[in-house]
Amino acid sequence: MISEAFNGSVKYLQIMNEEGEIDQTVMPQDISDSQILEMYKGMMLARAVDAKVLSLQRQGRAVTYAPLLGEEATQIGTAMAMRKQDIFVPAFRQHGVFIERGVPMDSLFLYWRGFEEGNVFPKELNAFPIIVPVATQMPHATGIAFAQRYLKKDSAVLVYVGDGGTSEGDFYEAINFAGVWKVPLITIIENNQWAISLPRNEQTMAKTLAQKAIAVGIDSIQVDGNDVLAVYKATKDAITNSSKGPMIIECVTYRMGLHTTSDDPTKYRTDIEVETWKKKDPIERVKKYLVKKGLWNDAREQQETEAISKLVDESVEKAERFKPDPRSMFSTVYSFMPQTLREEFDEAEANNFWQ
Repeated sequence: MISEAFNGSVKYLQIMNEEGEIDQTVMPQDISDSQILEMYKGMMLARAVDAKVLSLQRQGRAVTYAPLLGEEATQIGTAMAMRKQDIFVPAFRQHGVFIERGVPMDSLFLYWRGFEEGNVFPKELNAFPIIVPVATQMPHATGIAFAQRYLKKDSAVLVYVGDGGTSEGDFYEAINFAGVWKVPLITIIENNQWAISLPRNEQTMAKTLAQKAIAVGIDSIQVDGNDVLAVYKATKDAITNSSKGPMIIECVTYRMGLHTTSDDPTKYRTDIEVETWKKKDPIERVKKYLVKKGLWNDAREQQETEAISKLVDESVEKAERFKPDPRSMFSTVYSFMPQTLREEFDEAEANNFWQ
């Protein structure tokens, strides 16, 4: 006998299309035009910071950098949906989330200058450090979510992972544990179509990345990752229901720029592909909406651009005035200083190492 043991599906959500038109049947009721305007400004700021760091890196004033160009809606949409008590566990490209959550921009510029002091954030922001090794943040996030559940705290944990990260063992182990223990973990898959030079269609035969949730028995949804409203709604809903268990949100977006500043995407993808995705630009569609509503124009665009440019330049200047303290080599390695490290510290102190 052969019978069907399971039949699953994944829903897809889009609210605002490429022309800035909104499907009112799925529009979040808690979103006003003023909030959409703030989303637009948030995406503008994220893109401006991105361009600045890329420029600094080319000048030798910043280290290797992973641009976010094209992924602004995924990052600002998820960040704006978070509550103050929710916890954010990034990978290495979530600069827009950091900024929207209130991390000082000079701290980020300091990190990109190569100082780990820039990777330490105010505790009240609930932001974990930038994590570069692929998908290694997933088990950490699941453990944090387990702790929130154990302590009966009303906090969701949002962890970000790329499409490449979903092929790692850490990803599967984390979501499986999350499903078994029903922890408040929300996994944001930032599917930008390329894991460095490996295209999405060569990485897995799965039709969606969201359907990987089915294997471990948890809920998921795929959204237009260039639609800030769809991303916001999916994230908000997941946070609201996080006490019931984990959720995976696959944001289908596109990395319009480099994987990192050591990458040359012209070696492995076509100009036609890039141009096709440019028509889906997450910022342009919101701008079209705002212009149609009479909430935005060229004069306001120029004014906002100049204000952002000034803010970014001031943050860079502050970061470049930073003077490192050699004592940080000892004080920031462990939560407490073990005896062996204390002995080395005392020796450095005795020999005026700090002078």
